[in-house]
Amino acid sequence: MPLEITEDMIINDVIKSYPQSIAVFNEFRVDSCCGGGQNIKTTASRDGVNLEVLLQALNEAVKNK
Repeated sequence: MPLEITEDMIINDVIKSYPQSIAVFNEFRVDSCCGGGQNIKTTASRDGVNLEVLLQALNEAVKNK
């Protein structure tokens, strides 16, 4: 069972551990390139993304792999 993805995790670390998460970041238009060195909360806030919905989608994606 994968570790739960949380708002304080660094985007690049999440992508490295769970490559399937890149599709979720792309779907939500979260900048995983320039924002990849920051935590999910900071980048989601900057990109105007609902953090709770994003985290739910990320955790669902990694749970299904």
